Amino acid sequence: MKPEEIYQNPWTDGDVEAHWDSVASIYLTENRKVEKAHAQRFIKAVSFLDLHPGQRLLNITSRDGGAEPYLKNACNDLSVLHAEISEGLMQVASLLYPGIRQIKIATYSQLPFDDGSFERILSLETIEHVENPVRFLQELYRVGTSDARLVLSCPPAMSEIPYRIYSFLFGGHGEGPHRFPSSRKVKKWLRITGWKLIYHEGTLLIPIGPVWLQKAGEMIIRKSQGTFISELGIRQFYVCEKQ
Repeated sequence: MKPEEIYQNPWTDGDVEAHWDSVASIYLTENRKVEKAHAQRFIKAVSFLDLHPGQRLLNITSRDGGAEPYLKNACNDLSVLHAEISEGLMQVASLLYPGIRQIKIATYSQLPFDDGSFERILSLETIEHVENPVRFLQELYRVGTSDARLVLSCPPAMSEIPYRIYSFLFGGHGEGPHRFPSSRKVKKWLRITGWKLIYHEGTLLIPIGPVWLQKAGEMIIRKSQGTFISELGIRQFYVCEKQ
């Protein structure tokens, strides 16, 4: 059995599209309730991408286009293409960032780009939703150049219970179809699809609450990388290059 067959999820990419379309109207409002934790994904990702003028970058999936100003501020002469499965969220992005370059995708398993199209690939909180995570990573490998760098983030398996507690108490836009993978599993997926992991970091040990408490959480998790505590961080970053 091929790896992509082993890790097939029980939902379709169409189900994922339907979820994000259904919450597009409240997406901004709900994220603003946890704005600092939400924006952290963009700040950290930019620091890992090693951006240079003239590079072509694929942001998949882009949701409301929130990465756009962070990417442009980091490197103005950058060709950024945002790929999104939800038409509803693309409309939100167009209102927020007039002129943003976006493309609608129908599935994560077959991307509408030529081989070797991008020097940089950004994928934030996406792999936990896709119908077939291994096939998705294979596609990202295909569309990356020979020296491509991939920066990927997702919640770990340990985040499922905190997510359900938060949703019960505060609502939110929900995650729709998803399966939060352990860091061990993500590393395996990266390895079997040809990506070389050069850095992994768990972050956001305490994503809400007083600022002093959040800072204390980040100090603890920074000193605990590679341990069980690191796996408790609700956002795990993976920085990869082609082997």
